[in-house]
Parts: sequence; structure tokens; C-alpha cells
Amino acid sequence: MKLVLFDCDGTLVDSAKLIHEVMCRTFAHFGYQRPELSQTKAIIGLTLDIAIARIQGKLHADEEAVQMMAFYKSIFIETRAEGGFEEPLFDGIRPVMEAIGPREDLRIGAVTGKSRRGLNLILDSHGFRPWFIVGRTADDCPSKPHPAMVTECCDETGMRPEDTLVIGDAIYDMQMAKAAGATAIGVSWGYASVDQLIAAGADAIVHHPRELLSHIG
Repeated sequence: MKLVLFDCDGTLVDSAKLIHEVMCRTFAHFGYQRPELSQTKAIIGLTLDIAIARIQGKLHADEEAVQMMAFYKSIFIETRAEGGFEEPLFDGIRPVMEAIGPREDLRIGAVTGKSRRGLNLILDSHGFRPWFIVGRTADDCPSKPHPAMVTECCDETGMRPEDTLVIGDAIYDMQMAKAAGATAIGVSWGYASVDQLIAAGADAIVHHPRELLSHIG
């Protein structure tokens, strides 16, 4: 039996365009210059208040970052509903999920910097909810790379970290997995470079979703 934990943004879905647009609108609302897309991609995976603070060049979230986070959340759904801001699956993800989702020897879950509402939107819109039996979000745990998202999923499912795979595209995913004692699988189609993933502790790198099947077994 294995526990397979997927990051969401940059791993399952390509959400950079949407996240960047909402971030730009948030920064403009508070009188700041719109961030560059590269800045937004660099913080995807962190909880929102910390992500906003990092874009501003701060190490820690302050009260303004918390206020900006609240505004971001308040406009996210309406922005997502506009044309051109969908969160599509990366090519090849659906066949992999259809292959592993029904398997009785696997437990599938999500570990994401999204809110619980955001995660549920993704799982429901793509029909994955029945297969994801566990998940931790920014509403539940400290921001990645803290290991709590992984360890709490392990505790809930009765699985050991050494029998757990964490699949993600960000350095924070790799660092979180290693801190929890899980195996870290980096994906090259997301928002961090392969070199960055390796430096963050990735045990393996995959370049197409179908390659995940050999690691999952």
C-alpha cells in the first residue's frame, strides 16, 4: 500500500495565468506595481500571505499581506469565471489519474497551498473528487515547506512517510517531502526548473505524467 500526495498548481493543473491575474489585481488595488509573471510563478505553492510578502521582498507576512490575501480571496472566484482564466489539466494527467484513482492498493491525496475551496473547485471540475480521500490545504496547515501537510495526511490514512510519494513542481514540495521523510518526485512541466528541484532534494524527476506510473508501481 502506498500514499500518493499530489501538489495541485503546476502539477495537476496549469493555473499560473489565473493566479498571476488575481495577484496583479490585488497588488494594483493596494497601490503597488503589478508583479512580473516570473515573480508569481516563484511563489506558487506557498500560502497566500507568505507568497504576497515574498513578492514584496519580505521574509514574513505582515498585517498588510494578510489584508491583501483577504482581497485576493474575495476576487478569485469572479476572476476565475471570466473567459481565458480556466485551470486546465496538464496534458497526460487525466490518463494517469484514471489509471491510479480506482486502485485499491493506493491512497490518493492532495497537499496544496490553495484554499480548501480552491482545491475542491479543481477536484470537482475535473471529476477527481471520488479518488482523493485525503488532503491538506493552506486552510489546514502551515505553509510549505513545513512537513505538516504530509505528516497529517499520513496520520489520517494510517500510512508511513516512507511509504508516501509527494509529487510536485515546486522547490517547496521537495523540501516538504524530505522534511516529512517521504519520497519527493519532481515534475518538469510546472513552474520550477529541474535544477531547482534537484537542489531542493528531489529523489527523481519526471518529464511526462505517464512516467509517474513507474514510480507509483
